Amino acid sequence: MSNQHGSIKRFTILNRLIFSAMILCISTMGIGSYAYAETIPMIPRDFTKIAEDSSSAVVNISTEKTINGGGRVFRHFQRNPFRNDDQMNDLLERFFGNQPQQEFKQRSLGSGFIIDQEGYIVTNNHVVENTDQVKVILKDGKEYEAKIIGTDKNTDLALIKIEPDETLSALELGDSDDVKVGQWVVAIGNPFGLGHTVTAGIVSAKGRVIGSGPYDDFIQTDTSINPGNSGGPLLSLDGRVVGINTAIIQSGQGIGFAIPSNLAKGIVNQLKVSGNVTRGWLGVSIQGVTSEIAEYYGLKNKKGVLVMDVFPGDPAEAAGIKAKDIILSIDGKEISESRDLTTIVAATTVNQKVKVKVLRDGKEKEFNVTIARRGDDKEIASQGGTPDAMEGLGITATEITPEIERRYNINGAAGLFITQVAPGSKAAKAGINPGDLIDEINRKPIRSKDDFYKAIKGIKKGDMITLAIISQNMGLRIIKIEK
Repeated sequence: MSNQHGSIKRFTILNRLIFSAMILCISTMGIGSYAYAETIPMIPRDFTKIAEDSSSAVVNISTEKTINGGGRVFRHFQRNPFRNDDQMNDLLERFFGNQPQQEFKQRSLGSGFIIDQEGYIVTNNHVVENTDQVKVILKDGKEYEAKIIGTDKNTDLALIKIEPDETLSALELGDSDDVKVGQWVVAIGNPFGLGHTVTAGIVSAKGRVIGSGPYDDFIQTDTSINPGNSGGPLLSLDGRVVGINTAIIQSGQGIGFAIPSNLAKGIVNQLKVSGNVTRGWLGVSIQGVTSEIAEYYGLKNKKGVLVMDVFPGDPAEAAGIKAKDIILSIDGKEISESRDLTTIVAATTVNQKVKVKVLRDGKEKEFNVTIARRGDDKEIASQGGTPDAMEGLGITATEITPEIERRYNINGAAGLFITQVAPGSKAAKAGINPGDLIDEINRKPIRSKDDFYKAIKGIKKGDMITLAIISQNMGLRIIKIEK
């Protein structure tokens, strides 16, 4: 009997010990979970504060421009995808014939935000470009005629101004370098012309290049951004503008892009002072360092950019920089990729002296370069090799040198040699590849860079460019690309 009582007693004690251990484990798990939740809150309580404080500084921008209509009657009607309208159009053509071009007014909507009490407003260039009239509508419904102070198509930024008769709310440009991937952001704008709309999401990525221009450096966000949001602010939770909403991917769901505020600050200041933007110019054509180039030149990593060509009479040549040099840094700022060089040089004050460190024949050399003013018709180094002269196409081309002839076995060939095609660019989508030759542009022979610039000078955005391209594998190809 005593043995039975002893067994029961031991069993009871054992159960109590197990129960206590379980309680301790559950408590510990609870404390750990609570600490984790406190460290990384999954969602803010709400966004009412930022919406209330910031919305009144966000404006609706309504624009109007004159468009020349198409020649045929009924041309402006949408074609039914389920019916062949060609026969009907041909029948109408017999009766009505070609009609004269007629003008009509095209209206569009966008967003913007007030930056000071004087009435200056930041928006996108594409919102106000080539417009006859710009109207700003405040949140309270009051309307003002706006004047375009200046635009910069390379960054798609514009500064407009109203003459207010009231006290305005304004937003402050924050520090986009402090933005972290995964942090909460809020967008305010006028999607689809619906008026003030607040959406929230997170920063998905930074430094995105989408082929829109030579200074691509977008913040990617999953915050809902739609047509009409263009030019509106992307705000951090402290109410500062960290980006200007600019682009969306039509085929993507919930993918938007914003111009970083730090890129916008200098542009906006220049537009405010002079109405235009002046950028620095080094005078080199470059490409990124690939694994093969790094191995060939004995680099430990792929950092730096390879100088493909040096423009005669420009700052780099005057300082002694040569083709095949690898630029490593400017004034101590490391150059990891092409975009770094583009951004640093463009932001440098004209006539400022900078120290450019290069690698030549395995040895580092340093040159003092006086930065010049970039001309509109010059090729400038850019991410993906997109020259300014063919903005948005994604092509970098250089004159054929004896080294290129020998390396690529194109002895006796004429034209410009394409050194790089930006991924996802219009050129890439059209099937143009590095190693192809540009033989003609719009039926004009291309034998030098001067030929290149003359051929594309005057071609407006939206016009078609016809290129005669010679490929080693496919021979002569005729490719049309919209500028």
